[in-house]
Amino acid sequence: MVTGLLHLHSVLRWFILIFLLVAIFQSWKAKSSKLPFTQGNRKIALFLLISTHLNLLIGIYQLFAGRFGILNASLPAGESLMKNAFFRFYWVEHPVGMLVAVALITIGYSKVKKSANSNTFNGAPFMLFLLALIIILATIPWPFREALGSRPLLPGM
Repeated sequence: MVTGLLHLHSVLRWFILIFLLVAIFQSWKAKSSKLPFTQGNRKIALFLLISTHLNLLIGIYQLFAGRFGILNASLPAGESLMKNAFFRFYWVEHPVGMLVAVALITIGYSKVKKSANSNTFNGAPFMLFLLALIIILATIPWPFREALGSRPLLPGM
């Protein structure tokens, strides 16, 4: 079950990145043309919100009960958390970065929803989604981050 959830967590990141890129493009387009968001914009932002929150729940489970979770793994003897790059990344940097990104996406969705329902222009989602994308890209365990026990681009590769 733990491996399956880890693979689901890994695959969902691609859906989140795709939805986030589309939402950024749509909000940039709305910002540059000074038009309110449509219901189509709201649906993309809603799919982004749902996939992000689902991935957050899976990530919280992995943080505590996963293979290297806080309840199942321990730091090597005599090491502190902040000096061990692997555990610092998976127990501190990745969870905190992703929580901030989820909060930005949630606020961005509320701005899109408010603008789509009231037919008023709101340029804030563009910046919120762009900041979330930057944070997500910085805190994903990419394959080139080998010192952190990086993950493959797709599970099983």
